[in-house]
Amino acid sequence: MHAEDLLTASPTPEAVAAEVARLPPPSPEALEALRRKLESSEQAPVEREWPPVLQAPRNKKDSRYVEPATSHRPVVGPALVLAKRAFRLAFQPFINEVLRRQVEFNEAILDSLATLYEHQQVQARTQALWRKEVEERLARLEGQRD
Repeated sequence: MHAEDLLTASPTPEAVAAEVARLPPPSPEALEALRRKLESSEQAPVEREWPPVLQAPRNKKDSRYVEPATSHRPVVGPALVLAKRAFRLAFQPFINEVLRRQVEFNEAILDSLATLYEHQQVQARTQALWRKEVEERLARLEGQRD
């Protein structure tokens, strides 16, 4: 289906407005329930910690810096550690520049994932509320039928 398929000239906006005007007014209980639902959906998102699933990647997003150099070799280990440290000290500006864009990309991806995670949480809460409302309506309808 395309957007052009949804656009029609009939009924006219005036005819739709006239039909809406003929609808009975909603009950005060329905208005109050709608008002509460709208208020709950307008709540500002709360600043929280990063989601647990993103905590570990967030701690590793800056790939320019690594753990301190170590070696498990007993004899040549100290010399290797010294060589690693000297290499890092001499070439760290070049390493930083080479990996700068990667770090920016990592940060952008993590921010996007955190946003998606938050949206998914909001959608899950909304869906749970809708399901609860539908189940309550179904129970009321079944009660009216009996």
